[in-house]
Amino acid sequence: MEDLIQTLSIHALPVLFAITLHEAAHGYVARYFGDPTAWLMGRISLNPLRHIDPIGTILTPALLLFASGGQMMFGWAKPVPVDFSRLRRPKSDMLWVAAAGPAANFLMALFWAMLLKLSLFMPENFFSLPLAEMARAGILVNGVLMLLNLLPIPPLDGGRIAVSVLPTWLAWRYARLEPWGLPILLVLLFLGALDQILRPLLGVFLLLVKHFFAL
Repeated sequence: MEDLIQTLSIHALPVLFAITLHEAAHGYVARYFGDPTAWLMGRISLNPLRHIDPIGTILTPALLLFASGGQMMFGWAKPVPVDFSRLRRPKSDMLWVAAAGPAANFLMALFWAMLLKLSLFMPENFFSLPLAEMARAGILVNGVLMLLNLLPIPPLDGGRIAVSVLPTWLAWRYARLEPWGLPILLVLLFLGALDQILRPLLGVFLLLVKHFFAL
């Protein structure tokens, strides 16, 4: 139980920032390209409470962390509402709106990597060690969230990017997979296939971050 509490404490802040900035980025870019829906609903916000889904953001990740001994985490936030029909060029602008979330996670992973580098230069004390562990968690959480969302499965961001770049006649057929997206992900998760897909990609990403920051 003590290990679980420690794991949750280390991961809580990185997870909240990863999810909050991911969703806010979608809303901000949608507004930039002509759709103010998220802004009008108050969802372009850094307040985590506006984005938290009790089941997807809190319960599911906590249960998976507990069941896997801190080795697995999966969750989701309340999606930021985007009315793609209000974008200036709906099909092409969809790409930028969808890509904004993973891009935010990529930048946050770099931010946590810089904090990790800073913590390694600090004298070892009661502050530097927790900061280093939280920074490692931040890199991992944002890497997982970025790569997961780039999978080409609607309604994940990768699925919407695929819809944006596919020919119109194929894009609308592909978009019809959206209601089945979450069930597909859950099946892949519990069969272990999602781990087999993400683990090597995550390994490459973490290796690149490690070399870039000389960690």
